[in-house]
Amino acid sequence: MDWCVLSLLLLLMGKHGLCQQEEVCSKSVINSCDDCIRSGPFCSWCKQLNFTKAGEQEAVRCDTQAKLMARGCKREEMISPQNNQEIKQQEPLSQSFDNEEPVQMTPQKINLKLRPGLPHKFSVSFKRAEGYPVDLYYLMDLSYSMKDDLANVKDLGQDLFAALNKITKHAQIGFGAFVDKTVLPYTNTNKEKLEKPCDENDQHCQAAFGYRHVLKMTSSQDKFKQEVAKQFISGNLDSPEGSLDAMMQAAVCGDKIGWRNSSTRLIVLATDAGFHMAGDGKLAGILEPNDELCHMQNNLYVKSNEMDYPSVGQLAMQLEKNNVQPIFAVTENVKNIYTELSKMIPKSEVGVLSSDSKNVVQLIENAYNKLSSKVTVTHDMLPDNVRVEYMPRCAHPVLEGPNKGVCDQVHVGQEISFEITVTVDKCMEEKSFIISPLGIKDKLTVTISTNCECQCNDPEGSNHPHCNNTGSITCGICSCNQGFVGQFCNCAVGDKDEGSLRASCQRQNGTDCEGRGDCVCGRCQCHTTEQGSSYHGKYCECDDEHCEKFQNKLCAGHGKCRCGKCKCDTGYEGSACQCQASVEGCRTPNNSVCYGRGTCTCNLCECIEGYQRPHCQKCLGCPDPCQTKLKCIECLGFGLGLLKEDCNKACNKSISYQMVENLNLPSKECHQKDSEGCWIKFKLEQLVGEDNYFAEIMKKRECPEPPNVIAIIGGSLAAVAVIGILLLMLVKLLIHMKDLKEFKKFENEKKKSKWANADNPLFQNPTTTVANPLFTGE
Repeated sequence: MDWCVLSLLLLLMGKHGLCQQEEVCSKSVINSCDDCIRSGPFCSWCKQLNFTKAGEQEAVRCDTQAKLMARGCKREEMISPQNNQEIKQQEPLSQSFDNEEPVQMTPQKINLKLRPGLPHKFSVSFKRAEGYPVDLYYLMDLSYSMKDDLANVKDLGQDLFAALNKITKHAQIGFGAFVDKTVLPYTNTNKEKLEKPCDENDQHCQAAFGYRHVLKMTSSQDKFKQEVAKQFISGNLDSPEGSLDAMMQAAVCGDKIGWRNSSTRLIVLATDAGFHMAGDGKLAGILEPNDELCHMQNNLYVKSNEMDYPSVGQLAMQLEKNNVQPIFAVTENVKNIYTELSKMIPKSEVGVLSSDSKNVVQLIENAYNKLSSKVTVTHDMLPDNVRVEYMPRCAHPVLEGPNKGVCDQVHVGQEISFEITVTVDKCMEEKSFIISPLGIKDKLTVTISTNCECQCNDPEGSNHPHCNNTGSITCGICSCNQGFVGQFCNCAVGDKDEGSLRASCQRQNGTDCEGRGDCVCGRCQCHTTEQGSSYHGKYCECDDEHCEKFQNKLCAGHGKCRCGKCKCDTGYEGSACQCQASVEGCRTPNNSVCYGRGTCTCNLCECIEGYQRPHCQKCLGCPDPCQTKLKCIECLGFGLGLLKEDCNKACNKSISYQMVENLNLPSKECHQKDSEGCWIKFKLEQLVGEDNYFAEIMKKRECPEPPNVIAIIGGSLAAVAVIGILLLMLVKLLIHMKDLKEFKKFENEKKKSKWANADNPLFQNPTTTVANPLFTGE
């Protein structure tokens, strides 16, 4: 047995019950029937009166049908909404095409009202009509490397029509051509090269262009031959071409191309080179993304140099949207490239062209047969929280994932079907989506709404006997009139509301009476346990059956369970009364029990926090008593410190002491400074108990000599005087040095000055010389 047969067997086993899903109702907060059916697809609500016991929560009405029936609910009293289906339009499948709109898929419209989480299945039938029209658009690469291929294509019109007439009598052919964007670096932008991008020896060469629509869809062989004969080769610089630009325009410009509404639409892309795609336009400074719209004027793509190339995803979406199926007729050197492209474009095929394209007719015929014999059904964008799965029912199913159904080797006139499973995960408003076969115009519109409300058909009237004539019935539950509350509306509350009464039955905002009793007019009435005893406590929080066990006996058989804790008999102790009362294991060398710093339980010391087992003698994490007891040592031994006024009251209970000349206790010596700055030496020994010490205190304190105030003051004054004198001398020195500098400067300037030797005409000599005429000089 091979793996295929084994897989099919396992699939059938899972389908027919060996792997059936167990019905489980996952309840959360259930206050009504609507809450119940929204909790899960298998949750049912019992609306039967008196189904719940007195005080029992109404949430027990929500469970699987099997469990509700086991509790006594009748089948006719259960509310469990199911999925509903209504076919709004179902035209019969057409046998052949007779110039009217053929029907190849049925039904066409269906309304579903689904319960969240509950899958719903329905079938869709498909049959390809005989003689269904075919529109073939031949899109050719006219770059210079395709020169030989163009010569052969000009003579292919008759063969192409002959091949299509084998398929249908309603065939049309169109023609388009492409090269690349006419900007650098894709095309030489020299004016002469734009006009004639081919070699100089080629007389027949048309100007460079991006994409040109040549011939609208026609059934005339002569017209096809005539228009194709007018085409000449062109050229560009780089190897990849603008194939995606051309295919996008051919797909979205339906009225200009001439696509018919009811036809199989094919684009045959003939090329020997790769393709540019989104992002490549940046090389030419083209940053505007492709908008997926038609921009054809005078049969030319006018936005070629303004918009970037489309992405593969954009092209695939528009081809699918417009029901266009591409056939890539490419040469061997680029086969792998287009094979990978074909994987990303649904309903596409790849064929290998010969070097001169002579085999293109056979290639198209083979590719069409593959495309037409493979039927793929899928959906468009789904609403949120909706899942759709497909199961093909045909002779040759192909598993390509749960999001599409595929049947291969389907012949014309052969009827196949697909089982479609739709699941809604949450309650939602009415939404629609489309299911259609790829490449075919037929569509199924699925309209979905959800069934999230209970239809209980409650008895009319606001005073039902089941509710003490003070309330009405809503899906089996009493809805009380104003002023009445309770499970059966039997509690008159006056001005109080039900919320405040229920709050008095809740501990820490929990459930009413801990789920162990009924809240009756604001007080808990506790239920009995499974063993027959009763819950007790204000909130029914206590029971006497769930205490700790020892050797599988409640409280070890030596005590009684009281509200979850064991109350031990005389002579026993422990959380489960598992130990005989004894303190021998807790005795210390001084005959105390745990040094008074713990309790003896089951012959082991349970120490106060910080003290260590086995006998609670030492406390590793406690503060140092040398520091904590310093104030008491200071006031007890020397009558000093903050506690000296109230020393006996504050310290006598925790410390007994003795003044000594030498310290003799084996404990650690404490050396601390008191409030007067003197050093006190003492030792502490912890006695039985947590805060009970004996202290030995040295009689003599070590006090440092007080400072000489006169010497300090005198030295300070002398230092200030010396510093002042030094500052004055420094200032005087600086002034003197500055004066010397100024004087030297003055002397130098004086030496450099020169005075002119001239007499002042106004000057009169104040000296008068008189000669004695009688003086002879002797």
